[in-house]
Amino acid sequence: MDPELLEIRRHLSAYPPFDALSDALLDEVAENIEISYYRAGSQILAANQSIESLYYVRSGAVEVYRRTGDLFDRLGEGSIFGHYGLLRGRRVHYPAVAIEDTLIYAMPVAVFDHLCEADDDFADFVELGRPRLEAAVETQRRGNDLMTTRVRKLVTRAPLIAESGETAREAALRLADEPSAALLVVEASGDDPRYTYADAEGALWQVRGILTDADFRARVVATGRSADTPVGDIVSDRLVAVQSDETVQEAMLTMLRHNVHHLAVVHRRRPIGLIRLEDVVRYETQSSLYLIDSLFSQDTPAGLATLLPDVRTSAVRMIRDGADSRTVSTALSSIGRSFVRRLLELAEAELGPPPVPYAFMAMGSMARSEQTLVTDQDNALVLDDGYDPQLHDDYFQTLAQRVSDGLDACGYSYCKGGIMATNSRWRQPLAVWKRYFRSWIEQPNPERLLHSNIFFDLDNVHGEERFIEALQALVASEAGRSRAFLAAMSRNALNRTPPIGFFRDFVMEKDGRQNNSINVKRRGTAPLTDLIRIHALACGSRAQNSFERLNDIAETQLLGPGVADRLSYALEILSMTRLRHQAIDIEQEREPDNNIEPENVPAKERADIKEAFRALSQAQKFLRFRYPMPAGGVRSDRSG
Repeated sequence: MDPELLEIRRHLSAYPPFDALSDALLDEVAENIEISYYRAGSQILAANQSIESLYYVRSGAVEVYRRTGDLFDRLGEGSIFGHYGLLRGRRVHYPAVAIEDTLIYAMPVAVFDHLCEADDDFADFVELGRPRLEAAVETQRRGNDLMTTRVRKLVTRAPLIAESGETAREAALRLADEPSAALLVVEASGDDPRYTYADAEGALWQVRGILTDADFRARVVATGRSADTPVGDIVSDRLVAVQSDETVQEAMLTMLRHNVHHLAVVHRRRPIGLIRLEDVVRYETQSSLYLIDSLFSQDTPAGLATLLPDVRTSAVRMIRDGADSRTVSTALSSIGRSFVRRLLELAEAELGPPPVPYAFMAMGSMARSEQTLVTDQDNALVLDDGYDPQLHDDYFQTLAQRVSDGLDACGYSYCKGGIMATNSRWRQPLAVWKRYFRSWIEQPNPERLLHSNIFFDLDNVHGEERFIEALQALVASEAGRSRAFLAAMSRNALNRTPPIGFFRDFVMEKDGRQNNSINVKRRGTAPLTDLIRIHALACGSRAQNSFERLNDIAETQLLGPGVADRLSYALEILSMTRLRHQAIDIEQEREPDNNIEPENVPAKERADIKEAFRALSQAQKFLRFRYPMPAGGVRSDRSG
């Protein structure tokens, strides 16, 4: 292959969907590429013209439009376009214009058709019959199953190795300087093929066994052997090892079966490390269940605050182990609820029992079990209707302040909007809360719509669950019956739109900071959660979690076939992207946030994110038509 074709092949192989092609298919594509140049402002594809090629942006930038003239997408290096037309009658459905001087690779339709037939991943990428979002989530889940808690994750350094002829004294001196307190004994050649490997020079070695400091004491010191005894005469020939791709659980079971505390880890027969039972235990104790157990053993708010690094470590571990967003967010939300419960227990122990029954209510992401590593506190107190402010409010105000201050110390920052139980407005009897909710539904205005978005995701954390269930029932039964309320909520939800030109240009965020990043919560997960909430209210769902709400919505057929699934896939992609980049921030010792930086996003992930944003954009367009404002509009007043 000549140098020019090699360069085309190299460039294609760096971007999806060509990055996963076989060498033979990639060669076929490169050999059939036609190269075209377009000046800035020139038309590449016009609406309804015939189309006979798939287009690939080698350099420059292209804008793709709907036939209505609305911007559909903005594309940069490595992006493809024209595939919708190739799949739908060989006519252009989305016109394209070069917005910079642009170099294009054009792939003939015959090659495109062959790739769709020969490579399922390529077909998944370009065909609408099996949406890209579904394929991306399924691929992620398959990858996660293969990568979860492999024992190689516990290996932090190369093993200490002693040749069998080395003396006990020499080995013991080396072992004294090592934290592992164990070494592997090897000898030349050997007759056990399971543990025979070649070193860098090609010499064959066999791993004989493991020697620990306890072995030196028991087999040398206690028996009076000479310190010059070769370690080959001391070590037991009963080597216990585990392959590097086995799970941590399998490593633990191997240790238990053989009653050993040290385990050799091998990769293709070559030893890559040693792990101890303590390593397994330490790894397992980073789990959310261990954290919750540890959390309830703390006797002071200051003790609880010391667990914040453990919370972050646990979450990063789950993310790196391949857990999906729902698993990670559910764990983080469970930990968050446990912090609240323990703070309430500590406060009640000091203040005494509450004068009237109460429920501590969580709203927002904690109520939905969708918390991430960046979160604030949204909470309230629902009090028994026997509550008398003059007699009882000092107790509940102090209780709320203890919890709010404790949460802030534990990493759950104060709500900037004051949506906390420390605010007397959000510390009210059940009857008052019912009046609040009804007024928000019956007479919505901008402030009440904001409150509905926050408070209509609600969950009991501690206390009288029946209070919260009564409010959930009220929302489920009354919100969906008000067409005016749903219409107002829909208009409000359209204020935040996804960035169609994501990763191509600088994005101006609403806080006025111009930077090459996007706030994936503000522009992605939050508007998606908002529209899911509206559909859930319309169908009377009592679910709080967005994925569970989508399941309820799908059962009612309120949306078109497959739409709820598409939104679920989009939510998973955006949520997991947000979590992964927060994990990157923590690993690089930065305070985590909700921004995505392009340099941290691989090309394939960019394509997945853009498809998720496109699903959100389409769902928002449907929202306006699904919940039209009734004749006469919405009556509004300032009471309540």
